Amino acid sequence: MFYSLPTDWESLHRLLLNPLVLLMTGFQLWMFIHAVRQRDWLWAVFIMIGWGLSAFIYFLNVYTAKSTGFELPGTQSRARIRELKSQIHHLDNAYHHYRLGDVHFQRGKYAEAEKWYRAALEREPNDIDARAHLGQCLMRLKRPAEARPLLEGVCRENFKHDFGFSLMAYAEALTALNETDAAFDIWKHVVENNSYARAKVQFAELCIKKQQPDAARTQLKDVINDDNFAPAYQRRRDRVWTSRARSLLRSLPAAGAS
Repeated sequence: MFYSLPTDWESLHRLLLNPLVLLMTGFQLWMFIHAVRQRDWLWAVFIMIGWGLSAFIYFLNVYTAKSTGFELPGTQSRARIRELKSQIHHLDNAYHHYRLGDVHFQRGKYAEAEKWYRAALEREPNDIDARAHLGQCLMRLKRPAEARPLLEGVCRENFKHDFGFSLMAYAEALTALNETDAAFDIWKHVVENNSYARAKVQFAELCIKKQQPDAARTQLKDVINDDNFAPAYQRRRDRVWTSRARSLLRSLPAAGAS
């Protein structure tokens, strides 16, 4: 018995130095730290007690989920794509083309989404939803000059369209085209009537450009404070903006500094 003890320790030592074990341990630690930073406490517990597997599931379902800050509401699946394509095959109406565009938008396939939005508009040129989402899609494709007239038309028709998402996209287009004054006015209207982190951070950025650090600081602090009390799904959705808010706030001079 006494002879086998060193052998067991040697086996454990070899196991701990195994490159695969070290890699998995590092991966698990990475996912654990990410879960703690996102305040996903339940996931953090699962990652710690479920060595390897829980961390991998978290990576697939949470960490790799798209979080650019620009997603449309809702989630979609491949089954939904098949369903819509079948409906298009039989009916070929504008609505199903538009909805298929939304599916691809949510999956980050913006070029594919553009194709389906344009197909919807070929069948129903005045569809406000298809115009708005095509405009947002073009913004993600870094084509603000093409997005601007679409989004402007939508907002003139209904400035509350898509709960203010279309108005935010229009403001982003104006900002990208260096129409700063017009964008500033729109962002100001949005933050006065909504609590979107996406709007507050971009309005704060324009406040900084206009040498209004106190106004920027107020918006950025609101984003961070809201994040402290937000549910986990909202924190994941807004984490791009929350991270940017913290970075911008650190770059500002102290309150009252000249």
